[in-house]
Parts: sequence; C-alpha cells; structure tokens
Amino acid sequence: MKRLLNTLYINQPDVYLSLDGDNIVLLKEQEQLGRLPLHNLESIAAFGYTGASPGLMGYCAERNISLVFFTMNGRFLARVIGQSRGNVVLRKKQYRISDDELASVKMARNFIVGKIFNNKWIIERMTRDYPLRIDVAQFKEISQHLSSIILEVRQCEDLERLRGLEGQAAISYNKLFNQMILQQKEDFSFHARSRRPPLDNVNAMLSFAYTLLANDMASALEGVGLDAYVGFLHRDRPGRASLALDVMEELRGVYADRFVLSLINKKVVNKDDFLKKENGAVIMTDEARKKFLSAWQTRKQEKITHPYLGEKIAWGLVPHAQALLLARYLREDLDEYPPFLWK
Repeated sequence: MKRLLNTLYINQPDVYLSLDGDNIVLLKEQEQLGRLPLHNLESIAAFGYTGASPGLMGYCAERNISLVFFTMNGRFLARVIGQSRGNVVLRKKQYRISDDELASVKMARNFIVGKIFNNKWIIERMTRDYPLRIDVAQFKEISQHLSSIILEVRQCEDLERLRGLEGQAAISYNKLFNQMILQQKEDFSFHARSRRPPLDNVNAMLSFAYTLLANDMASALEGVGLDAYVGFLHRDRPGRASLALDVMEELRGVYADRFVLSLINKKVVNKDDFLKKENGAVIMTDEARKKFLSAWQTRKQEKITHPYLGEKIAWGLVPHAQALLLARYLREDLDEYPPFLWK
C-alpha cells in the first residue's frame, strides 16, 4: 500500500513558490517565508493568487507531486499534471466503458450503492450515539427508505434512472442533516444544499471539503494510471474531473460530511469564522481556512480498517485504495468493483 506523505497548504495570497535543489521555497515580496524538502510531500495546494516557477512545476510533474491552485474561497483553478502514467491498455478499457452507457451504469451503480450505504450508517450511528438528541423514529424511517433505494439501485440499468434514485436518497439524507448538528445550532443550520455560491456557514464548509476530497481523488486516480476526467456516472465535460467525482460519491458523507459536522460539534469553528458577501455568498475567513486545513490534515492521518482489503490504513489513503481497486477491476483482476462500505 502507498505510504501517506504530507500535503502542503499555502493559505496566504501573493506567495511565490520556487525550487531550490530538492526543496520548495515560499517567497513573499522577496522575503523567504519557508523552505521544505519536497521528498516529504505528496501534494501542494495553493490558495489565492500564487505564482510558481517552471522549475518547481516540472519537478512536481516528474515526481508525481500534485500541484493544485485554488481561489481563496476554495474554487478549483488549475492542476499541474506531468506525462500520462500507467498502462495505456487500462485507460483504453476505461474509455470503452465510458462510451457504453449500459457498461457505465453497471459501473456507476456501485459508486451510488456505496454512497447510500454509508449515509444510511451515518444515520444509524446517530440513533445509537445520540438517541435523546434526535428524532429516532424519523431517522429509522429514513434509514429503511435508503435500504429500499439501495435494492433499486442494484437492479438499475439506466443512467438517468440511477441519477434519479441517487437524488431521492440525497433528499432523504439531507432532511436529517440539520439534526446531526448538535452544538452551536443558532449559528449553524442546514436547510438545503447550496453550491454556487454557498449561502450559509455549513454549505461553505461542505463545498470546501468536497473540493479538497475531489482533488485527493483525482490525484489518486492519476497515480494508478487512470484518467480522472473520463467518468461513468458523471459524463464528459471540459475541465471536470468526472471520474474523481464518480468515485468520491461513496466518500462524501463518511469522509467530508462527518468531518464538517465534527468541526461544528467540537466547536473548532464558530460564527466569527465566516463572512457574508453582498450577493449572499458565505465564505470562510483566512483564519477559519487555516483551522479547517489543519484539522483536515489531522483527519487524513487517522487510522481505519479498510472494509474490503482488511488492512489498517490512514483515512488519507482511502481514495488511493479505491482508485487501486477500480484499476484492478478494469484490468479484470476483480469480478466487480468493491465500493467503500463503512459502518
């Protein structure tokens, strides 16, 4: 299994990234802010208007170190990618399946089964751990509803129908999300998912978490030789990492949603960490983003037993493990792609 290295997050605007030997150097107005060895890094994520030297970009591309640029609000801008790695036969198999709608739906429904199963067990854990603070009857009812949708998804052979079932499951799950916020309820509430822009504190964090997860997933897929931009459930669209969005579906709730809920319920963030703009968009402050990224990196180091592999790995390696299993399935080493099923 791949060794989990560190991710460097640059959260200050106007920082220039350069290369000196095997080190990354952070410069601001000709002043050196920091210097780190690159051999300890697997990813660099730069927020704000940040420049990078061609030497650094080339070094990262050659050594498969992900170098990604975001706006200060977490919107994806660009990603530096080197030569295509991996078996060309593997990618050709991926493209053939993507072009075949029936083959795509057989692949895509496993992602959705994983997503709904994991959301169901998030709900079940809430009924076990906090029975006096939530509406247990409503939670149990929706848990059963998700179980019935899983059965329909397993039999589904139409992509549009599959998207409809996924949408039904998401609506049911989101009905309970606000009850899962146990602390600071006057400042953090969830009524519906709002994306562009996020309209409340919770959605601002969810959007940021999904952006980070999508980047980790894209890097993992490219790392095993797959094309992160050619998906099965999410169809081709210029600039969209469709396969990364496909595979991260099963990790949204268990990885990103639970992380955001933990920040609220453990009071790592508070109402002062957010700003509301004139157009209604809610964004995190610079300080909030630092706290978020620090906690995200800590969570990635936590251990979990992978439900299919049976190995104890860090949470940060779960995207890599799923990418590896997907590549094995496409090479016909596995009879079926095993989604990440968490309890």
